[in-house]
Amino acid sequence: MKKGLFSRGLFFTMMLVFVLVLAACSEKEAATPTPSSNTGETKTEEKPTKEEGVYSIEDFNNVKTNEGTAIEGGSITYGLVSDTAFEGTLNYTFYSGNPDANVLQWFDEGLLTWDKDYVYTNDGAATYETSEDGKTFTLTIRDNVNWHDGKPVTAEDLQLAYEVIGNKAYDGPRYDSNFTSVVGMDDYHAGKAKTISGIKVLSEKQISITYKESTPSLLTGGVWTYPLAKHIFGDMDVAKMSSSKEVREKPIGFGAFKVETITPGESVTFVKNDDYWRGAPKLDKVTLKVINPTTVVQELKSGGVDLVDSFPTDQYKDNANMSNVEFLGAIDRAYTYIGFKLGTWDADNGKVVTNPDAKMADKILRKAMWQAVDNDQVGKRFYNGLRWNATTLIPPSHPEFHDSSNPGVTYDPEAAKKLLDEAGYKLDGEFRTKPDGSPLEINFVSMTGGDTAEPLARYYVQSWAAIGLKVNLEMVEFNNFYDRVGNTGKDDPNIDMYQAAWGVGIDVDPAGLYGRDALYNFSRFSSEENDKLLAQGVSAEAFDVDKRKEIYNEWQQYMVDEVPVFPTLYRAVVAPVNKRVMNYAIGDGTGIYLSDLAVNADKAAVAE
Repeated sequence: MKKGLFSRGLFFTMMLVFVLVLAACSEKEAATPTPSSNTGETKTEEKPTKEEGVYSIEDFNNVKTNEGTAIEGGSITYGLVSDTAFEGTLNYTFYSGNPDANVLQWFDEGLLTWDKDYVYTNDGAATYETSEDGKTFTLTIRDNVNWHDGKPVTAEDLQLAYEVIGNKAYDGPRYDSNFTSVVGMDDYHAGKAKTISGIKVLSEKQISITYKESTPSLLTGGVWTYPLAKHIFGDMDVAKMSSSKEVREKPIGFGAFKVETITPGESVTFVKNDDYWRGAPKLDKVTLKVINPTTVVQELKSGGVDLVDSFPTDQYKDNANMSNVEFLGAIDRAYTYIGFKLGTWDADNGKVVTNPDAKMADKILRKAMWQAVDNDQVGKRFYNGLRWNATTLIPPSHPEFHDSSNPGVTYDPEAAKKLLDEAGYKLDGEFRTKPDGSPLEINFVSMTGGDTAEPLARYYVQSWAAIGLKVNLEMVEFNNFYDRVGNTGKDDPNIDMYQAAWGVGIDVDPAGLYGRDALYNFSRFSSEENDKLLAQGVSAEAFDVDKRKEIYNEWQQYMVDEVPVFPTLYRAVVAPVNKRVMNYAIGDGTGIYLSDLAVNADKAAVAE
């Protein structure tokens, strides 16, 4: 259904009025919630007084309440909330965007699962053992784990995934410290060896992977456990894999459901995998379809969808009492941030090259821009408290290592002005010049999305204008946005800064986002101190949890001081679930899987 032009225009006008009010607001940062686990339970360091219309993740459960009795079979519709098509790179080895991950989860999975503390378990499609020195992982794939075409998932399939990711022709984002830490990977990647010496296929279903060093991250997400079907990809040119029909049109997995049909970027129909290793799913069919954020409420109320990947939190206040759904909530393993382009990506050598002469190279300028924005008020006014002021680059989804005592850089526009004055950024009329007196214009890109996306980006631009900085805004749709900020290794030279979001994964190690060899390090920041701290975080001494916490506290403060990026908002996932749905949960370590999903009626409940 088309949204009325009047309602959209009225909303946009109201939001712009609010932006002007927010820009003048000087309310200081309130205490923010931090989770005691990743299952939606939270604690607060200093419980703030609740404001009317402001919610807390504390108010939600993350497991759906079952009602009635499950029927035999049935089908559901899952809404992927997005204002753009999903890219359609439907293989874990190659995908990069969260929309594709939401498609992948229905038909494929990793060999290992993890608990609520993000530690690998032996409850998945494979079990694992570690050597006494902690350097070798031996995975044994269960006998009944098969690809959707009936072929067994084998040790050679996992070996192939490592060989493809380590290949020079690989064009995906995975090759980083998690792979370079495998014994023999450096020589293989450089073409000096035909095999990876640290990977041994012990039998059809058993494989060992040996690492240069034993690190605490190996048990919490540091081992790649997503196989690549050798009988399909084994003879394919690595450079052509990501664009092949086997990835784009006819993807294969070993998950609970099988891909039946794909309408590129728009929808996917899945049917149950009767041969699924956990047992045949309870549902017969799942239909995934892309839903625009502007129509998600109507789709939910009408029963057009039963589930969505994530409900726009800016719409929760007006729909909290929707009668046909139960809202689940959990701390998201993600945060939004603003990044500064400080260099480029050297594709030949697979590393960041930081440019000391980049436009945004002055960390005083970057700090002032952080000081100028009031993210506490952004979280309350734009997201009703379901996103909240972010302070460091390790989010509260990892409470053991998130430094809740670190305030980050607090909102203080007058201090920002003073900082710029002292650094030589002088006002010349409305805007400031560079210290050398030449004009300063900053090009800022942000993603399109729901109704909040552009007003929020404009609030940031107005906040920077209030301290005398001329910032030009460009709104870009999701897929094009990440290509331009460096997802393919090519950095758009016209971008000086950008607003984006990170899903941080289960492993707390931030090297995959901020390491020198991380393609996802879109700011292109690097330094010897950063290298040192990241290395210490996965060193032998870091097996002592207190020591690792000390190291990551130091890293969090270092990144606050250097400001290559600054976090803006931590996030809650709010997921409405139709009342007919049974056996569903969000978050980690719940023990509830997609194969458990069931319904208590043929048709979705409709809102009263």
